[in-house]
Amino acid sequence: MTANIPYVPPVADYAFLYGEAFGRDIVATASDGALTAEDAALIIAGAGEFAAEVLAPLDASGDSTGAQLRDGRVHLPDGFAEAYQALVEAGWVTATAPASAGGDGLPASVGAGLGEIWNASNAAFALCWMLSSGAIHALDAAASEELRETYLTKLVSGEWTGTMNLTEPDAGTDLGAIRTTATARDDGSWSISGQKIFITWGDHDVAENIVHLVLARTPGAPEGAKGLSLFVAPRTLVNADGSLGERNRVETVAIEHKLGIHASPTCVLSYEDATGYLVGELHGGLASMFVMMNSARVGMGHQATGISDRAHQGAASYGAGRLQGRVLDRPAGASIAEHPDVRRILGSMSSQVFAMRALSVFVGDLFDRSDNGEDVLRLAELFVPILKGWASEEALRVTSDGIQVYGGMGFIEETGAAQHYRDARIVPIYEGTTAAQANDLIGRKVLRDRGATVAELFSEIEQTTAVLKDAPLAERLSRALDAARRATDAVLGFADSPRDAYAVGVPYLMLLGTLAGGWMHALVVVAVAAHETPTETDAARLTDAGFYAAHHLPRVHALAETVVAGEIV
Repeated sequence: MTANIPYVPPVADYAFLYGEAFGRDIVATASDGALTAEDAALIIAGAGEFAAEVLAPLDASGDSTGAQLRDGRVHLPDGFAEAYQALVEAGWVTATAPASAGGDGLPASVGAGLGEIWNASNAAFALCWMLSSGAIHALDAAASEELRETYLTKLVSGEWTGTMNLTEPDAGTDLGAIRTTATARDDGSWSISGQKIFITWGDHDVAENIVHLVLARTPGAPEGAKGLSLFVAPRTLVNADGSLGERNRVETVAIEHKLGIHASPTCVLSYEDATGYLVGELHGGLASMFVMMNSARVGMGHQATGISDRAHQGAASYGAGRLQGRVLDRPAGASIAEHPDVRRILGSMSSQVFAMRALSVFVGDLFDRSDNGEDVLRLAELFVPILKGWASEEALRVTSDGIQVYGGMGFIEETGAAQHYRDARIVPIYEGTTAAQANDLIGRKVLRDRGATVAELFSEIEQTTAVLKDAPLAERLSRALDAARRATDAVLGFADSPRDAYAVGVPYLMLLGTLAGGWMHALVVVAVAAHETPTETDAARLTDAGFYAAHHLPRVHALAETVVAGEIV
């Protein structure tokens, strides 16, 4: 059963991605030689060992038990508190925190690997790490020295965890509708009142304090999103000497009973004259919060990859061991993994997972290169909604296919396959639905610069097809690129009828994501071609690339037809 199949971290894939796939040692470039691809692979191996031994065994039990609210406090399933302390003691929280915040400052490309591994082994647990990471980046970008000393240092050490408090009962994606208020006090603090919902890891018993980052509206502030400010509101107040004082007036009203990620406490929090502290400029809250939101959106790409890989590992293991029916053109005793359609499904899952993994690393590398002064920030930001939207939607396809490999047993909870599907279902929704990602892509990334950044992406893909020359993948990728250009021209042509552009935003996002996945596989083919003696792993990667080209890239053409049609309903 999947629930009992050991998690195997994809160390070899990451070693290949860090050292070869993009034509250079991307880790050495990002760290000015302080780290190499080989070092990064060792980090991934260590994280994978920790995840397999500590986090993965809690995945199924956490799903069945779930977070519990008792007497106003949230309690996590058995083993979670100990696992979190082990994570902290091993330095995994500090590892990805920026050096400017006091962390180890691992490159974002390495952070992508860690994000996948934590989510593959235990997605509900990983959300705590991810939210804290986002809070660290937000405070590092905007907090005063006093707030940094009091709160940021504790987040970086892992002693405290962080949350993002945006959503309210009548303000979901529309942040301009937020009504939580913050009123200045004479002592420099603020009184915060209001209710927040869907707060991931909003309360728990694995760390001694929680640092809530809260969007609120101050008296006389402009209407809409421009009037929002960002505040730190700790669960437990901090005394002048740094010790913990009394409980802040933040009450956990309820925890949501969800389709999946049951061990992740999704809370309804009530603020009644709670104490908070302004982060950054007054009415500059949305800009500060976007730092955390973008971090979380990239993190959703990592989560989609991790859950998908776990689903594939389970399906592949089950398929290899299950005997049923005579397998066409195979000797007696062949497993169901040899049935033509099961092979198709497993090939589809494998090629999609690798495309997600490679794109996550590539996006991390873009941000690393931008931090080092290269002019690639616009391209990196272009990929944020694509990675989040495309990978999260494809995770539903991959986890659903995983259930299909099991047949009827996949519908039975004990196998664990259903959990991956349930856990993955939220990923296209939180941190901005796929439509929200598409709106960002269309409005801020494509129409705003008249397609200049997308054209830059297409040019890079075209350079790869030129290197591939006569390889079958080159021809398919080239035709998909032509379709993508036609779709982009259509989007730009809708500038005078924006409803048409936004109506096809999701198909256009999925088109670019699918195209980028094909590009990632093309880069693999180029890298493998440089090997003097191809290995068995090389052959598997080439098979994945060929499968993706034949089975997934053709979807670009259909999506292009949809985009060109515009709004027709």
